[in-house]
Amino acid sequence: MVETGLIFESGAASDVGRVRKVNEDAFLVRPTAGLWIVSDGMGGHEAGRFASSTVVEALQTVEPAEAASGLLADCERRLAWANQTLRQVAQERGFHVVGATVVILLIHGRNRACLWSGDSRIYRVRDGAIEQLTRDHSEAEELVARGIMSREEVRNWPRRNVITRAIGVTDQPEIDIVDGQVEAGDTYVLCSDGLTNHLDDREIGEIAADRGFDVQTACNRLIELTLERGARDNVTAVVVRARRREPTVMEPTLAISPKWTGA
Repeated sequence: MVETGLIFESGAASDVGRVRKVNEDAFLVRPTAGLWIVSDGMGGHEAGRFASSTVVEALQTVEPAEAASGLLADCERRLAWANQTLRQVAQERGFHVVGATVVILLIHGRNRACLWSGDSRIYRVRDGAIEQLTRDHSEAEELVARGIMSREEVRNWPRRNVITRAIGVTDQPEIDIVDGQVEAGDTYVLCSDGLTNHLDDREIGEIAADRGFDVQTACNRLIELTLERGARDNVTAVVVRARRREPTVMEPTLAISPKWTGA
């Protein structure tokens, strides 16, 4: 018998940027649970940092599941708890909003799910081609989808960073989910909008696909390039690369008949 499967290599990096004084981004890397997360806080300084940390901490104790559906359900329950917590804190402290965007990559076997709320993103690079798997929950994305503005026009639009969904904003978390299959060689990039404000998809894809970089070096390079371009916001990147596990040959077990005496 031959056992085959995938191994996932992970890297992560985050930086406060060149302008902000507090890093309101948070991330979580848990390959053993099939879980990777980036969250970008909103609400200003300590409120934003608290929001993203609350989302990440809520998911930190997710346990490996026997089925992909179980892993997804567990994440949804914990996001609901984080949503309720943030709304309660905002009410108690008199804040208008304490919220956070979130993108989550779940992998169970070869099954993959992307969950998100807000404008942080997940990309997949396969065979050298990059594809954005999430769709920004933002006013800019809605205008592009309706054909009112082009992608080039919204890049300089004053409200391009106004989001329409986030954890902690509504009574129940508004989350989109897309699923699919993972193939050996796939590379996933999770990032906050601090990265995509300065790097385009082509640049992200080239760095993620470069086999001269291990995943941590790829993360570091994404952050470094953002810093070189001014890094007006906090910036976070998580890179996950799937590679084929080397086949393990299992010797068949000798079945001994009860009548065999060894003579």
